[in-house]
Amino acid sequence: MSLSTFAHRTRIKICGLTREADVDAAVRAGADAVGFVLYVKSSRYVTPERAGELARRLPPFVTPVLLFVNASPEHIERGCEAVPNALLQFHGDESPADCLAAGRPFMRAARIPAGPAGHGFDLLKYASDHSAAQAILLDALVEGYGGGGQSFDWTAFPWSHPLLNASSRLVLSGGLTPANVIDGITCVRPWAVDVSSGVEVSKGIKSPDLMNAFVAAVRAADEHLSRLP
Repeated sequence: MSLSTFAHRTRIKICGLTREADVDAAVRAGADAVGFVLYVKSSRYVTPERAGELARRLPPFVTPVLLFVNASPEHIERGCEAVPNALLQFHGDESPADCLAAGRPFMRAARIPAGPAGHGFDLLKYASDHSAAQAILLDALVEGYGGGGQSFDWTAFPWSHPLLNASSRLVLSGGLTPANVIDGITCVRPWAVDVSSGVEVSKGIKSPDLMNAFVAAVRAADEHLSRLP
């Protein structure tokens, strides 16, 4: 079955890239977007200027994403100057007004507690509060703002609710790997998936084989869903 017959093609973002070789491998694997972490406390941190160097390797239609955590307006501006075509990702404690102040298209990360505590997270209100975001990225609440390789309970929320619009607005992240991404897509049916630690050999160092395996698993999930009634 060809991809053209799929009801939905799940988009793929590979985040936390730090090396030219990994950017090139992510593109070859089939990533729709690649992420650069501009949070200085992250082990995957790159400067805005370094992000610009890496982003200039991207071909057309592969989107660069700049991840910020409670960044100053000046730091955000540096990032936007270095990567002028970037989508922004706010991953800290930013308010809706903080996100809008950047004046750029953005995603907003929802940091959902793992285990039973996740059921207490009001994702519907969160999505409503951040209605200006192009997407809501669903990540697990871990120390250090992401990249911890942990998942939240994918059954905790009503994914078909109009405020969520999973298949057109949600980006599933948090502990995804080639081994579990099919289950995550089947449960949530998101617009896109986002992976970082699940395709690494060490923090900030990606594995071409794992990236290829991840993309293949996502395509397998799309094919599976296309066969459902």
